[in-house]
Amino acid sequence: MRKRLAPVTAEPTTADLAAIDREWPLIAAELDLLDAEITLIYAEDHGGPTALDWRRLRRAEARVTRAAAELAAHPTPHRAA
Repeated sequence: MRKRLAPVTAEPTTADLAAIDREWPLIAAELDLLDAEITLIYAEDHGGPTALDWRRLRRAEARVTRAAAELAAHPTPHRAA
């Protein structure tokens, strides 16, 4: 039996939008990493990944690491909801 979900009517708060904005560099880096990984998967069907594909993956991984470290180095206090 399926339960119906309640419609979401609340808009994101200013704090929610600020948190997204603060985390955006990490989100963008993770999207780039995902794109590089997908490129490697597709390359398997076309003769295998090139050296440039592997370099792109390593750079994307490094960017995620840097963005995560930067985010962790500047934590923001949590506000009570």
